[in-house]
Amino acid sequence: MNPQEKNCSESKCSIAGSCECKCGEKCGCTSGCCKSRCFKNPLMIIKIAGVILAIYLAVLSVKELKSIAYVGTNPQQSHTIDVTGSGDAVAIPDIATISFTVTETAKTVADAQDKAATKVNATIAALKAAGISDKDIKTTSYNINPHYEYQSSVCSANGVCPPSKSIVTGYDVSQSTDVKVRDLKKVGDLFTSIGANGVQNVNGPSFSVDNPDTVQATARANAIDNAKAKADVLAKALGVHIVRVVSFSESGNNVPYPIRYDMASGVSSAKAIAVPEISTGEQKITSSVTITYEIE
Repeated sequence: MNPQEKNCSESKCSIAGSCECKCGEKCGCTSGCCKSRCFKNPLMIIKIAGVILAIYLAVLSVKELKSIAYVGTNPQQSHTIDVTGSGDAVAIPDIATISFTVTETAKTVADAQDKAATKVNATIAALKAAGISDKDIKTTSYNINPHYEYQSSVCSANGVCPPSKSIVTGYDVSQSTDVKVRDLKKVGDLFTSIGANGVQNVNGPSFSVDNPDTVQATARANAIDNAKAKADVLAKALGVHIVRVVSFSESGNNVPYPIRYDMASGVSSAKAIAVPEISTGEQKITSSVTITYEIE
């Protein structure tokens, strides 16, 4: 071994992975005279591993301490305000719906059906003659049921009275029909016409708007404007700025205003009653919205 190699073998390795040789040369741990001493020193390896582990545990502890502040909260929660707004729009109804029911009783089902059909067909013919189209006349129900009569039993001479009983004496046939009237000036005349055909169960009219979406859109726009105005006032009072809309929900209320007109029993001709005056009134459609705004 020459003097240079001897001097280098006595050098000391640093933690940074290089060693200072006494002969005045710098040689890395992966090459040169210091290679064996740097990688075969167990104490040095333990020291390096200990330093790395200490740094890792310190970083982990800092993260855990920071997370304690968010316990019980939503880490994605932003600053928001919720406001509600309401608006309405008024529309004049342009559709009226009338419903009537014909009920007939007979000994047999066929006879009851024939009597009911005769009256219903005559009434529908009168409606069509008044300008009601086929698409606006709809049968909503057709029912056949036994007709019962309760008979009281005759008490015997000794005071014993057997229980009363019900017996089938015939059959009831009923048919219900809805009529949509688009010319509201005809509503009163139609009631008279229906009554003239012997129909005694008439209900309505129920007024509605043929295209409610347009009216609902107006009510919604008014509700949104109302909510925006509230949000601006609230943001100014809090000293914050509105950033954007986070969520939106709407609930509406469309309440018709039905006017009931029940035909009196025993009507047999159009001259028996005067033509009723039917008032449509107004229909209010309301909208309620809830808007969540992000603020800063």
